[in-house]
Amino acid sequence: MNPSLRLLALTAALSLVTACSILPKGEPVDLYRLPVNQASRQATPVDWSLRLNKPLASEVLAGPRIAVIPQGDVVSSYKGARWSDPTPLLVRNRLLDGFQRDGRVQRLSADDSNLQADYELVGELQAFQSEYRAGGTLEVVIRYDARLVQGRSQRILASKRFEVHQPLADQQVAAVVAGFGAASDQLAGQVINWTVAQGTQAQAKNQ
Repeated sequence: MNPSLRLLALTAALSLVTACSILPKGEPVDLYRLPVNQASRQATPVDWSLRLNKPLASEVLAGPRIAVIPQGDVVSSYKGARWSDPTPLLVRNRLLDGFQRDGRVQRLSADDSNLQADYELVGELQAFQSEYRAGGTLEVVIRYDARLVQGRSQRILASKRFEVHQPLADQQVAAVVAGFGAASDQLAGQVINWTVAQGTQAQAKNQ
């Protein structure tokens, strides 16, 4: 090889090694599941089926980042921590598990399966984050706009906004995740009771 070409190749190789050595290393990330503290119970089942759809969400809430609002309208996320699934999937699966534990609606499906059901639970996830308040206090906020829809006609039968605030005594990520779990338990209980009441009422009108 021509000496000049050999020198050029060596220089290029050294440059590549140097460039690789200064690239930032991947940030270690802890994946968190959503804690569940809802007990299972025996209940008289209803005679209708329900399909749960993933809620729509803004770009901020559409991914797996654990969102936090440190001040004002600034939206950030916890460094080195992620949910085990994108947030809309996380919420849908929590509600699905909640219905299963509750036991009243036993004919359940999710939008992934595309099975037809008597009713569908759809909605928008408006908030799923922790927020700092005046004085440095911290709380989890979940805001979910739910709609119960008739399966065949897609007619909206009922709608309601659910909002849960869960105060936190500790600002560590593990404590924040536990707060999300407690807030999600509250949300699931409220949504389940409302859905069962509205679905049973609609079913009675159709008989």
